Amino acid sequence: MNSLTRIFGVPKPVVAMLHFPALPGRPLHDAAAGPDRLVEALGRDLDVLQEAGVDGVLFCNEADYPYQLKVGAEVPAAMAAAIGRLYDRIRVPFGVNVLWDPMASIALARATGARFVREVLTGVYESDQGIIAPAIGDIAGYRSAIGAGDVALFDNIAPEFSSALGSRTIADRARGAAFVGMDAILISGWAAGSEMAIGDLIEAKEAAPNTPIIANTGVRAERVEEIFKVADGAIVGTSLKVDGVTWNPVDRDRVFRLMDAVRTVAARVVAV
Repeated sequence: MNSLTRIFGVPKPVVAMLHFPALPGRPLHDAAAGPDRLVEALGRDLDVLQEAGVDGVLFCNEADYPYQLKVGAEVPAAMAAAIGRLYDRIRVPFGVNVLWDPMASIALARATGARFVREVLTGVYESDQGIIAPAIGDIAGYRSAIGAGDVALFDNIAPEFSSALGSRTIADRARGAAFVGMDAILISGWAAGSEMAIGDLIEAKEAAPNTPIIANTGVRAERVEEIFKVADGAIVGTSLKVDGVTWNPVDRDRVFRLMDAVRTVAARVVAV
């Protein structure tokens, strides 16, 4: 049983994004609105996504741009408080992602009961935020030290707004991520909502056939069949929002359209 089946209980799960409004300390934060605004926005989107039948959700501080490579304590604290207020409403497995701080993500997962984290966990990248150079040995050690050994690590080996330093290919990075024990490998486009290259999915899948490969950006209803011919799962956010804009609320019609497409593809696969 691979990590995706173990966590979500289905083959080829669809994990939907729950984007926080900007958090304390970040440029776009609305201090006057207070924490209730965070819970209201997340709760509204959570209810729609679960009604449509997504397999999991992923809480992320997407609106905290420009992103940091190490966040202040106020960011995961605010996220943990909001998730705690919503916990009894969450009916599907959930993960967390604190951009771009792996240690903060793992600490947040430990505090909230999240099943997985999405982060850049291996490799070295030059990015708009600076040099991303996670130290996977330190990250894995920290996970064990705080008792979060059961938190799965989803490794983004093609991070947005970034390019890999050196000559290592997608295949090289996928092979390396699998070797050090990543639970899933993610392939992204250049930004949230942008199409990732199917060729990159194929390259990663061929290099790491025993590790789940996830399409991390650019998943739309129209592309589900193409993507799921290769990918073992999908994380989707922007295409589910009103007008397809990342910062907007979730659009009920868009979510149901995506999940209808997923069920159609799944039924076809089972029939074959």
